[in-house]
Amino acid sequence: MTDHVSPKTITLLGATGSVGESVLSVIAAQPDRFRVHAVVANKSAIKLAKIAIAARASSAVLAEMDELPTLQDALAGTGIHCAAGPEAILEAATWPVDLVVAAIVGAAGIRPTWAALKAGNQIALANKECMVSAGSLFMAEASRQNKPILPMDSEHNAIWQVFDETNKSAIQAVTITASGGPFRTWSQEQIASATPEQALNHPIWDMGSKITIDSASLMNKGLELIEAKYLFGLEVEQLRVLVHPQSIIHGLVHYQDGSVLAQLGCADMRVPVSYCLNWPVRGISPAPKLDFSTISALTFEMPDLDRFPCLGLAYEAMAAGGAATCALNAANEVAVAAFLGGKIPFGGIAHIVDKVLQQTCNETNLAEFDSIDQAVESDRVARDRASQYLVQKQW
Repeated sequence: MTDHVSPKTITLLGATGSVGESVLSVIAAQPDRFRVHAVVANKSAIKLAKIAIAARASSAVLAEMDELPTLQDALAGTGIHCAAGPEAILEAATWPVDLVVAAIVGAAGIRPTWAALKAGNQIALANKECMVSAGSLFMAEASRQNKPILPMDSEHNAIWQVFDETNKSAIQAVTITASGGPFRTWSQEQIASATPEQALNHPIWDMGSKITIDSASLMNKGLELIEAKYLFGLEVEQLRVLVHPQSIIHGLVHYQDGSVLAQLGCADMRVPVSYCLNWPVRGISPAPKLDFSTISALTFEMPDLDRFPCLGLAYEAMAAGGAATCALNAANEVAVAAFLGGKIPFGGIAHIVDKVLQQTCNETNLAEFDSIDQAVESDRVARDRASQYLVQKQW
């Protein structure tokens, strides 16, 4: 006889992004296991309305107030509640559900994720900027709520699956793998002058534009290192990056007895998404299954910090701590947007981030933040600094 379990209620922050699509795919594969309460997005009213209808969501919420009439028209007669604006996003994040998936890209996801956590909701985290900008605050609040943050990024999810929290003193190091991105074999000169089209041409993963650019610069790995530091309570010297072009091994945990435990899987976000949504049990995923008979080799390389200076800057910020990692992320977001907008060359991203990081370390108290407002203000200051360097053409 099959036990009848009530479906998990889910709020999806960032429903229109690539992670949101993976979440909805996993939910659709287990329609009796999940019920979508709210879908939340920045804009794209028509796309959000289609998602809300397909997912049978109770509510659809947009950040952009101007798009509310379009959303209301698209959902007229469906019974789906509509709302818009920053306050509506925060309210949606606080509605009591079994799990809030935090998949809003960038620092824009910090306040909604914080609101969801403070309200007592369990968080599945696909927004690394929360940890990079205010990791100590998020981890302390999760501990107070006695609800662990569930890592949804593929690398952190991989580590989580093989990380023995009950025997943490036996863990020597953690390795996060990187595909190497589109510029893995390019020269330093070629990388510095790469176009947005070239940088967006990722060989393995299908992601949003900002994350794809971060993957090309290896900044994504740097941000993931910082996130891992907070998520797993690790020291800087315990964190490593290894380039693994096949993207089959996603994370490794090294133990002091010489054992190394790794999580393997196809390069498909639905694998970690399924693990988080179904936790603490394992459920069904529509992702393809790994076929070892088709794998001819697993290769590994050390990352080249001369060709990919953003990774070195992330190590530097992580060692400094506090406002330094927040500034690193904020400056990178500004620089990446400038690159995608054709305002700076690819090589200018690292230069802008470096300038903001050095100014932050020289002029700012680097202690961990006492409040989320401090983190948001530090983010704003770093963005202003990055914008000033752009205006002055200092890249």
